[in-house]
Amino acid sequence: MLREKVEKTLNLQVEKEGFSSNLYLAMASWTEVNGYPGSATWLYQQAEEERLHMIKIFRYINDRGGCGTVPAFKQPQIEFESLHDIFQKVFEHELFISQSINDLVGVCWEEKDYTTVQFLQWYVQEQIEEESNAKTILDRLNLLGEDKSRLYLFDRDIESFRKPAGAAPAAV
Repeated sequence: MLREKVEKTLNLQVEKEGFSSNLYLAMASWTEVNGYPGSATWLYQQAEEERLHMIKIFRYINDRGGCGTVPAFKQPQIEFESLHDIFQKVFEHELFISQSINDLVGVCWEEKDYTTVQFLQWYVQEQIEEESNAKTILDRLNLLGEDKSRLYLFDRDIESFRKPAGAAPAAV
């Protein structure tokens, strides 16, 4: 059985993962409309991955005797300055989610809920990879600058820039 404080904090993480999905969906739309189909594909994949993260936590709450709650999501930003702006925000958002997961693990330790600590280890590892991917993309964009021909090549290549095989979320 989940302790009340752990259940509440897990449900807050459900909201953050769902918001992440919506944020990446908004970014995918902007990139698609502004002529970056490769980046749009990458962001659509990220949006789906975040939705799966949300569902995985939601189902864990229910499996452990709690009650997953469907949150209302605030609307994410829908306008962006540039492709660089989007990936800067992706990186910053992944740092925010990493801190949130770390805080959640801390609550579980305080509550001596070692089962949930174990469950969350996948998320801890996932966030290391997410931060690394976002930083690598941002570093590449910083090297390119705003040269349109270079951005074209970046956008073409980003579709193949995914996490290593085996890093997909466990079945929900």
